[in-house]
Amino acid sequence: MMAAVRADLSKRLVPDELWELVAPLLPSFAARPQGGGTAPRDERAVFTAVAYILTSGCAWRYLPESFGVSPATAHRRFSVWTEAGMWRRLHRAVLDELGARGELDWSSAIVDAASVRAKRGAR
Repeated sequence: MMAAVRADLSKRLVPDELWELVAPLLPSFAARPQGGGTAPRDERAVFTAVAYILTSGCAWRYLPESFGVSPATAHRRFSVWTEAGMWRRLHRAVLDELGARGELDWSSAIVDAASVRAKRGAR
């Protein structure tokens, strides 16, 4: 039963079309040369757990056990993926895919900017 719930949640949070864009962008798991460390996890389960955290606002420590991933593992992978620039590449891949399908509408867009005072004497 738990596996069915997990599979259903995974498909809703990370549909197959999204996973096809995500999977090639994830850094490979590299075992430590001296051995030990954490065993590889189901990357889709980890990505789904991270997607849940990012979209729900849930604190890492309250990640439901039904994801089959510990909060520490999910957070650690999120940090590794962030350092590797995976989120930026995923954003670009999604935009490219939507553009190729003709589903991108640039008729309205939001631009965010910050205005900062120049330091004294700076030009």
